[in-house]
Amino acid sequence: MAVSRDPDVNRAMCPSRLILEHVTSRWGVLVLAALRDRSYRFSELRREVGGVSEKMLAQTLQTLERDGFVRRDAKPVIPPRVDYSLTELGTEAAEQVWGLARWTEKRVDEVFTARARYDEAKERGAAYGEARTP
Repeated sequence: MAVSRDPDVNRAMCPSRLILEHVTSRWGVLVLAALRDRSYRFSELRREVGGVSEKMLAQTLQTLERDGFVRRDAKPVIPPRVDYSLTELGTEAAEQVWGLARWTEKRVDEVFTARARYDEAKERGAAYGEARTP
């Protein structure tokens, strides 16, 4: 698919938005991060990415494979064996989201503190009948 103009995620119809959505989705980030270390079989990956349902993992892997980030290697053996790994493009994307994931881990306390401040201020304002505008 050829893009007629330079990609710009701020443009409503830019195709890069959908790619960004796939890479930065909740499960997309976690799958890419897990696959940074090694290839996984489906059930191993599901255990590694805690909380993901079988359906969501299958959807996420299929989407990431379609976008060229994940390689699905089905071996013709009995029982069937399928391994998932990152492509070169996937490795590059994984490094980007990995940095964001590590940053969120480091800043979780600050975010919780900010939330508490916000909630407290909002409760005080509601108690005094103040309207809060964005």
